[in-house]
Amino acid sequence: MTKFFKQIHRVWFLFWILFFFILFYPVYYLTSRKQKYYGILNYFRKVNSFFPSLFSGVFFSYHFDEKLDSHQTYIYCSNHTSNLDIMIFCIMAHGKYHFMGKNELLESWVLKLFFTTIDVAVDRESRISAFKAFKKAGDNLESGMSLIIFPEGKIDDHYPPKLGEFKNGPFRLAIDKKIPIVPVSIANIWQIWWDDAATYGSKPGICDIYIHKPIDTSVLTPDDADVLKEQVYKLIDSKLI
Repeated sequence: MTKFFKQIHRVWFLFWILFFFILFYPVYYLTSRKQKYYGILNYFRKVNSFFPSLFSGVFFSYHFDEKLDSHQTYIYCSNHTSNLDIMIFCIMAHGKYHFMGKNELLESWVLKLFFTTIDVAVDRESRISAFKAFKKAGDNLESGMSLIIFPEGKIDDHYPPKLGEFKNGPFRLAIDKKIPIVPVSIANIWQIWWDDAATYGSKPGICDIYIHKPIDTSVLTPDDADVLKEQVYKLIDSKLI
């Protein structure tokens, strides 16, 4: 597929994302006001992710090591190579869940609504911001909201991307709150949606997502955080292309 058609496909994809966002905006606004409505908000985020990908010929193939408990609160840790990673989790996750993402997402007029309400924005260069963000995420976990986080903290700008160094926060939080961690490997989305200027665009295709068996943290102590981080890193890296 030529660069021109990749650009056309990307515009087509973005059109449907924005179409459904505008269509659902009244629902998003109302359901983002109170936490008890977050399950409804996430249902519409799922729809807002499913149909644009369907209409664009981008399909997500989920491979589970074992079936996840829909009533269990999890911390999902995934590699991060594309802006479509958020859509992958909106389709996969159930019920009440929230994302933690970089502070720059507050500048997006689409994502700002979410990252000032249900989701958590963090300035990773500020210890105070990071502390407040993980405090809020911890409170959300205790209330039964799963957390979706990309421990690399950014999208790798090399192609093919390599798994970057993980931040410590998610693993300390999982141990502190006794929440199981679910490592997730997003194998090839970077081949479908490019984020660098040199290969700007997107194309139809199938993205493989591997959901590893949850890791129990109930018996771990803060001293085990580095071992847990290394375990999650190796699991995610094992399925990457």
